[in-house]
Amino acid sequence: MRALALVCTLHASPAPSSSHHLASQVMAEFARHGVQGEIIRVADHDVRPGVETDMGDGDAWPAIRAKILAADILLIATPIWLGHPSSICQRVLERLDAELSETDDQGLPLVYGKVAAVAVVGNEDGAHKVSADVFQGLDDVGFSLAPGAVTYWVGEAMHGTDYQDLDKTPEAVASTTRTLATNAVHLAHLLADHPYPAA
Repeated sequence: MRALALVCTLHASPAPSSSHHLASQVMAEFARHGVQGEIIRVADHDVRPGVETDMGDGDAWPAIRAKILAADILLIATPIWLGHPSSICQRVLERLDAELSETDDQGLPLVYGKVAAVAVVGNEDGAHKVSADVFQGLDDVGFSLAPGAVTYWVGEAMHGTDYQDLDKTPEAVASTTRTLATNAVHLAHLLADHPYPAA
């Protein structure tokens, strides 16, 4: 079983990123369940705007999409900007929209049977709103969400502390991350053994 994390920070590597930091913690929890995977920082790649599987002219999305289709679990990690998911996260969701027209021999979307989860960071309120936005997009295109499919950290309002700069991961965040990983892996195994039927 494999997982793929798409980190939607606005900062390209090697800039530090709280979204990347939390995604790494989720992936470590996946590994405890025997799930290996990869983290991709989307800002490092030329993902073109659009709603097709391939926008041509050097578009990096087709290679990322191939890794999504090869994974059992997709994690999307995003910061909160002005109360919303990052613009890069929105672009990822827009590119995933193409999956609505990509189906298997039974007419089911290719991402049916794949599990998704979300990680959110920010120094303001809004984690529930951001996760709800991302959840809806993921559900629309065919991903399944386990209970507790989000882990998040938000700092005090109007404060400048970043998640990556904390001396220690708060236990509430660590516990929520463990629950996300446990439930996501459990659901992925169930769906692998019992795929969705054709409608």
